[in-house]
Amino acid sequence: MSPHRRESFVLALATGLVGVTFGVFADSAGFSLAQAMVLSSLTFTGASQFAAVSVIGSGGTPLAAVGSALLLAARNSLYGPVVAPLLRTKSLGRRAVAAHFVIDETTAMATAQKDPEAGRDAFWFTGVWLFIFWNLGTMAGVVAGSSLEDPQAWGLDAAFPAAFVVLLVPHIKTRPSQSTAALGALIALVAVPLVPVGLPMLLAALAVGLGWWMQRQNGDPL
Repeated sequence: MSPHRRESFVLALATGLVGVTFGVFADSAGFSLAQAMVLSSLTFTGASQFAAVSVIGSGGTPLAAVGSALLLAARNSLYGPVVAPLLRTKSLGRRAVAAHFVIDETTAMATAQKDPEAGRDAFWFTGVWLFIFWNLGTMAGVVAGSSLEDPQAWGLDAAFPAAFVVLLVPHIKTRPSQSTAALGALIALVAVPLVPVGLPMLLAALAVGLGWWMQRQNGDPL
């Protein structure tokens, strides 16, 4: 097995373990096995799924849950122009599947390769195995969650914010991104006791304006 395939498989397997955590939280939030599986199959982006389940589990409205999920999923739209030149496929069916697989992990593995052929193979290999392990993890988590009286007693509640921190770290290496993250956190903290569940995450997105302004001042590309 080539190095990039081996790394992709390990990454997909590790992400599948996070899927177990998602399944447990989906169960604790009142989602049935079928609902959780549909969410994992059709959404297939962990941060958005965690956000939607968290909002519903905390008593938020479906509108706030969808808004939070869409906000986090919006970043995936920026990955399309990056991976499209690598895929180079004219098949509509294949392009539709590829669009569904454009997430953090597949983009990272594809762009990390030295040549386009390896990048294309890494994208598909990661996407297929990640889809399999993520859905198997979700199924196992829902089944396991139904047998746990209090998932938080197992420390699984820490996995949710930890997953977000892992996703955030690679994006806060510059001063504009660090300032944006700090302002977003401040807005969320202030908003939590004042507005309905789910809205603090949406309001925190206003901090993007600060990062945009700082990049303009520095003359950096957006």
